[in-house]
Amino acid sequence: MLLPSPLRDYLSPTRHEPGGHGQLEARHPIIIFPGFSCSNLEGRLTDDYTPSLPRCGALKGKGWFPLSTNPWDLVDHDYIPCFEEQMSLVYDPVLNDYRNRPGVETRVPNFGSAYGFSIKIDGATEYCFIKLNKELEALGYRDGDTLFGAPYDIRHAPPLPGQPSEVYSDYFARVKDLVQHASEKNGNKSVILVGHSFGGMVAQEFVNSTTQQWRNSFIKHMVLISPTPPTGLTEVVTNLASGPTVIILPNIPAIALRSMWRTFASSILSMPSPLVFGDKPLIITKHRNYTAYDYSEFLTVLGFSNGLMPFMKRVLPKMMRVDAPMVPTTYLNGIGVQTPEQEVYMDGNFDVTPEHVYGDGDGSINLVSVLAFANELRRQHLERNIYFNFIKIEHATHSGIIVWDNSLKIVIAEILRANW
Repeated sequence: MLLPSPLRDYLSPTRHEPGGHGQLEARHPIIIFPGFSCSNLEGRLTDDYTPSLPRCGALKGKGWFPLSTNPWDLVDHDYIPCFEEQMSLVYDPVLNDYRNRPGVETRVPNFGSAYGFSIKIDGATEYCFIKLNKELEALGYRDGDTLFGAPYDIRHAPPLPGQPSEVYSDYFARVKDLVQHASEKNGNKSVILVGHSFGGMVAQEFVNSTTQQWRNSFIKHMVLISPTPPTGLTEVVTNLASGPTVIILPNIPAIALRSMWRTFASSILSMPSPLVFGDKPLIITKHRNYTAYDYSEFLTVLGFSNGLMPFMKRVLPKMMRVDAPMVPTTYLNGIGVQTPEQEVYMDGNFDVTPEHVYGDGDGSINLVSVLAFANELRRQHLERNIYFNFIKIEHATHSGIIVWDNSLKIVIAEILRANW
């Protein structure tokens, strides 16, 4: 097969050798949608804020401050109780939407920059697109010129069309402006969207919020890297039961963040779909098992019955459908990695770490869900004769797929291929 010269040069084994190929011409602008733990959040406390502890009000009236940027600062300054309080959301059943607590304002900083997000795990210096961005820059891309970023508020969840979300209505409008800006800045070339994990889902939902005419004009290609699928993953029910594994604070157990986590709209998104997981037990206890058909009972036994209404109104309709983006799409996902498939709480104690029963996947997303999602995307794209390519990468983990050399090389090659 005759490859475009930039792709051929990138795949050449001599590229990284002394005297190998240097920069390649950047063609279509790229917008990055980062994984869940990468976006930052700033807070501002107004006169309406009533702190539960005196120290939580220390920043009241002092303008914007980093709320979820540096986890070490939160621990060192004993700010964890304040962090939980100021990060928590309130669900409004009348509006069917989420909002901040009274007196707390939030914003996502550095929107538009491919470096507008940060790594929050000590020593993980190449995650959150840092290594991938460097590879793209070596190929000629430049932040703010041909390379952009669209960080988001991790607490909220993209709604289905027609569902209310004040936060995502604003966010999608900003992304749309960013796409058009990136296009105009680059001679009206259409844009490549690259999303990883939760960011892959956000990117897809953004595209689905636009008209087909607009997509055809402005979106060149979507590259979805281990996207969070609407068909769900077992990890989501584990996080609800025992606290989030996707928010890591030094020396703070996940269970300590569980109450805060359950206020997030994103916490109940992507629960395993009964259409995919069927009646196979997801949660196993001595007295009864819980399948994807038993969420009402499961949320109740967790003591999270106030999650039932937003689940029924916002999540259940979403897990029963897959809406393909209807633009040329490449979907890459790791396989062949041990992935929790069932969680065993034998004594029914959800305050402890469960025993895992493993299946296949990428370490986070179950293979059965990946395949169901990919197959449905392919079916819908083929019906309209729109390009779709699904690439399975052996032994690539959910986070490592954009870090480890072997898988990153495949990802970069597909981004380059998307230029043609």
